[in-house]
Amino acid sequence: MSMTPKNPTLPAPSTVMVWEEFVQVTGIDPERLHELLALGWLETRGAAERQHLFRDADIYRVRKLERICCDFELPVLGGTIIVDLLERIDALERAVRSLKNFED
Repeated sequence: MSMTPKNPTLPAPSTVMVWEEFVQVTGIDPERLHELLALGWLETRGAAERQHLFRDADIYRVRKLERICCDFELPVLGGTIIVDLLERIDALERAVRSLKNFED
């Protein structure tokens, strides 16, 4: 029998990561990441200035952006427009499916 009290609620895993970890996980060039931040395409969280905390959800977006820019030899701005449009299409398709399920 354990002498330590059991805590039924464990802390939730973090949904943000620091700059270095984000660069490592996504493989993005730090200069390109600065460009995406300057464009306002990625938003970071962080209390202190120059402390960037990225969401886990941004990993997928950045990887998709990198793949599209590389495959089609696009500049970053063109790639961000395409990724944004693909996300809008996905949201609209989910809404249509939801409405179809509502009718059934």
